[in-house]
Amino acid sequence: MKNKKTAVFDGLLGDNTVLSALMVISPVIMCGSTLMNAVALMYAFSAITFFSVLIGSFVPKRLPYAAKIIIRAVIASIVYIPVRTVAREFFPDVITRVGIYFPLLAVNSLIVVQSETKFARMKRGTMIASLVFYILGFDAVMAVTAFVRELLAYGTINGRLVDADTLISGLGLPFGGFIFLGLLCGLYRKVRSVIRRENSETGGDGNVSGN
Repeated sequence: MKNKKTAVFDGLLGDNTVLSALMVISPVIMCGSTLMNAVALMYAFSAITFFSVLIGSFVPKRLPYAAKIIIRAVIASIVYIPVRTVAREFFPDVITRVGIYFPLLAVNSLIVVQSETKFARMKRGTMIASLVFYILGFDAVMAVTAFVRELLAYGTINGRLVDADTLISGLGLPFGGFIFLGLLCGLYRKVRSVIRRENSETGGDGNVSGN
């Protein structure tokens, strides 16, 4: 049985939001082609998700499931307003480039689905810690994806030219992002499988989740 303490860290490695559950993959594929895009989306996802789930945790549990989902969506929409206002000040060009994928972060699966099926069942302190690691899990995937794609597709890092001998321009396009994310998912699942097997052989607690 999984240790409850180690389960808190699942969102980063064992049960990564993107690589394991394949949730919130559209922004990574469509917009994660440069570090500037990634930083803006990481900020928005982190702020919207954290405050929406935290505020939503005060919604009475006795309400019908559908009502709670609607209330959480409304909370996320309200949180989105100041987050977007700040983003327009610091990332005005990025907001235009990412288009619809920026507001879609307000209805990501951690808020709409996981809030009720996972986080609502935890004590608030544990929930906050677990939520932070789930957010960091998304941020890590977005950062790695954007770094590699920008470097190999454009020969730049955060817009600055670097000495890259070979460029793969297709990585800067959505289909390139889809392929790269698929390879990253495969690598992640292989590493997770090896860790789980080693834990099993050594009598570990098996603290790496599997689907």
